Amino acid sequence: MKGGDIEAGTSAGAAAPAQVLYPGMAESPELRWALIRKIYVILSLQLLLTAVVAAAVVKVHAIPHFFASSYAGLGLYIFLLILPFIVLCPLYIYRQKHPVNLLLLGVFTVAISFAVGMTCAFTSGKVILEAAILTTVVVFSLTAYTFWAVKRGKDFSFLGPFLFASLIMLLVFGFIQILFPLGKLSHMIYGALAALIFSGYIVYDTDNIIKRYTYDEYVWAAVSLYLDIINLFMALLTLFSAGDS
Repeated sequence: MKGGDIEAGTSAGAAAPAQVLYPGMAESPELRWALIRKIYVILSLQLLLTAVVAAAVVKVHAIPHFFASSYAGLGLYIFLLILPFIVLCPLYIYRQKHPVNLLLLGVFTVAISFAVGMTCAFTSGKVILEAAILTTVVVFSLTAYTFWAVKRGKDFSFLGPFLFASLIMLLVFGFIQILFPLGKLSHMIYGALAALIFSGYIVYDTDNIIKRYTYDEYVWAAVSLYLDIINLFMALLTLFSAGDS
């Protein structure tokens, strides 16, 4: 017995095999777990960078003042808001090409982080703290639930069309809000709907990370989950800001 399980082909000093992620898993659990770890390491670095950049924007009052008080600052701000969408196209094209994918990922993350920082600069600290705490709780809870449910045979791929349709409706609703402001209640409804939609996207993209992303798509998988978390945080900021005003 000290030599290990001979029938299973293991020895006492051998490492235990990686846990199977879902029933009927055909690929190597070790390789899939390695991919998942890589994705979450990249995601953690992205969120850390976002927190640092956003905190710098909030603490250095000259930064938001410059962007809010001059035409040059306003033009630069608009460019920085558009930059993530510009970078997203080459990032998708080169998502499997190292190290170009990581360089584009860094530019994309900094641009998003700056937009988050500018939003936080004009939001009360209490609202930011509430949104950050709730985002953290929701992300950890939904991630744990998805891993648990997938291990028991659940599949969340059916959410894709519904979430995409909901996202289009949300974008149209936001555009209507810009043209015809409907007041504080509509901002709260928008924030609540956005929070629900991006919570669904966290489950959907986590399910894809467990089952569907290939080993070369770790950057794009991290980007998808990063955008879900950031959009959830921004939605909660909108919801709490409307309720706080």
